[in-house]
Amino acid sequence: MDTLTNIARLKELIDSHISNWHKKDEYKDYTIVADKLSENHKFMILALNILESNYKLWHLEDVARDPVAQDNIIADIKRKIDKENQLRNDKIEQLDTEIDKYLKLSDITPNTDEFNSETPGSIIDRITIYSLKIYHMLEQTERKDASKEHIETCKNKLEILKRQREDLLISLKRLITDLLNGEKIHKVYFQFKMYNDPKLNPAIYLKQ
Repeated sequence: MDTLTNIARLKELIDSHISNWHKKDEYKDYTIVADKLSENHKFMILALNILESNYKLWHLEDVARDPVAQDNIIADIKRKIDKENQLRNDKIEQLDTEIDKYLKLSDITPNTDEFNSETPGSIIDRITIYSLKIYHMLEQTERKDASKEHIETCKNKLEILKRQREDLLISLKRLITDLLNGEKIHKVYFQFKMYNDPKLNPAIYLKQ
C-alpha cells in the first residue's frame, strides 16, 4: 500500500493514461497497465480503475450537454452516466476495502481514535477528476480560435487546478503514511446508492 505514498508516480501514471486514452480514444483495455505494474502495485491499478470511470463520465457528460442532441440520445447517455457512476462508487469502495484488508493482514493496530471522514479512495477519486480538469483546461490554453482573454483566463484557472491537485496528492500521502504508522483509523464508507437498486427504488419496484 505504501506505493500510494509515491505521489509523483501516481500523478505520472494518471496523466500518462489520460493523455494516451485521448490520443487513441481508447480506455477499455487495462492489460497494458497490468503488464507494467506488478502485484506490488495493486493499489496503483485500483486507482487507475477509478480514473477509468471518471474518464468515461467526463466525456459522457460532454455529450449530454450537446444543445442539438436529440432527446432519445440524451436519455441513453443519462442511463450510461448513471451506470458508470455506480461503477465508480464501487471502485472507490473496492480500493478502500483492499486497504482495510492490507492493514489487518499487516497487523497494523491504530494507537489513536482519530480517523478521516474522507477515505484514500475518495481522495484518489478527486485527484483523478482534477487531473482530467487539468488536461482539458490545458487544451483551452492552446486553442487557436479563442480570444487572448479566454486563453489568459484558462491559464489562471489551470494554475489553480494544479495547486489544488497538489494539495490532494500531499493529503493522500500523509493519510496513507498515518495509516501505515497506526496514527489514523481506517474506515470504509459504503454509499449504498438506493436509486440503482430495483429492490429499493419505488419508481422501479412499484411497477414490477
